[in-house]
Amino acid sequence: MFQRIIDDVRDGAVSTLRLTILAAAIVLALLITAGFLCAAAFIVTLDHYGALWACLAGAGIFLLVTLIAAVCYALTRHRAKARGEKQTAKSVTHNLIADPMVVAAGLQIARDIGLKRLIPLLTVGGLALGLLARRYEGRDQAPAE
Repeated sequence: MFQRIIDDVRDGAVSTLRLTILAAAIVLALLITAGFLCAAAFIVTLDHYGALWACLAGAGIFLLVTLIAAVCYALTRHRAKARGEKQTAKSVTHNLIADPMVVAAGLQIARDIGLKRLIPLLTVGGLALGLLARRYEGRDQAPAE
């Protein structure tokens, strides 16, 4: 039984390693191709406009690529931060429910009060929590621009 699990993990690791090596080879080939294309564009610009304009054109192109990458990075970071805040709020609630002390205290309260009296109390509490959540729902979101 354990040998089958180990074999599955090993096969998955080998497959992942092969795919990673293949991806690295593709990236390396892409970088070499981009280098040759940049050299060719530089030579063509050098022949037509001279060394100064060829260098400025190359610098301008790489500056444009850098700015596009920086904007993509900033947008991705902003989205990840917003997603992380939502995950943090959910994880705090999950941690409280998963805590054994909280569960034990809840069971003790249920035993002391009795299940027949606890169900109406939980219903009213859930309704109140839902109303409060709906009331504060709009305050957490940023205004639309």
